[in-house]
Amino acid sequence: MANQVEPKLISPLYEGLQKERFVTLATIDHETGGPNVSAISWILAKDDSTIYFAVDNRSRILGNINKNDKVVINLIANESTYSIQGDARVKEERLQDVPLKLALVEVSITEVRDVMFYGSKIITEVQYDKTYDKNAAEKLDRQVMDAMKKA
Repeated sequence: MANQVEPKLISPLYEGLQKERFVTLATIDHETGGPNVSAISWILAKDDSTIYFAVDNRSRILGNINKNDKVVINLIANESTYSIQGDARVKEERLQDVPLKLALVEVSITEVRDVMFYGSKIITEVQYDKTYDKNAAEKLDRQVMDAMKKA
């Protein structure tokens, strides 16, 4: 059975990307030319063809995107694993109304592929816990997500 391929986010993925969540992001390393994978959580589907994410201005991700704009976001949702390919660009060098120096990256989706191995489904999704001040973390997360929604 071939993996399902779509040109944009299906509804459960769009809905799943309306809040902060764990995903991995693959870029092409600007120095080595090899793959580079990072874990991020400030991510938002702006619409079914566009994803925003926020990263620190000093992140290697930005240097990678500036040299090669091709990215893949790996998302576990909807009882499966998805590879979301797209072209990335820095939309804002400094995200407004956020105390940290974060860049806003826009990804124009080119392909969404269900990459779960045959005959299986995800029965529990990745969960994580912020290990620093819980109140500060919640406040910062709200500020970042709100700023991305306004962008």
